Amino acid sequence: MTDPADAAPPPDTVVHASCVALAGRGLLITGASGRGKSALALQLMALGAALVADDRVALQRDGGRVMASAPAAIAGLIEARGLGLLHAAPAGPTPVFALLDLDRDEPDRLPPARRIDLLGQSVILLWRVDAPHFPAALAQYLRTGQRTL
Repeated sequence: MTDPADAAPPPDTVVHASCVALAGRGLLITGASGRGKSALALQLMALGAALVADDRVALQRDGGRVMASAPAAIAGLIEARGLGLLHAAPAGPTPVFALLDLDRDEPDRLPPARRIDLLGQSVILLWRVDAPHFPAALAQYLRTGQRTL
């Protein structure tokens, strides 16, 4: 009989997304191709975030959290349309704090708290806000890890 502690960890699940980290909190950015995942990641990096992964993000459960990391072949690379692939110092594996869905527009000025299941773990769900302040607001949210509703 095999001890469960000796079992191999589950393989990574790779998703089409980008991920940045700020203050130890990962933001997983999802959306259809061309929706602006890399562009938003670059804006957040300009505000102090570190690149976890761009275009493909490896996700793996680690105890009670989901960790995001870059597949080895693309670690430290981010696409900037019109410039090509840029190098960035990659952040190591980072716990996913929130998932931002760029395919959904936030209709509420003060949105309700939302959550989504990610590999069996509940994480915060955010929707896109079409406003110039959105990257700065996301950066502040990641820094503090909280909002007041």
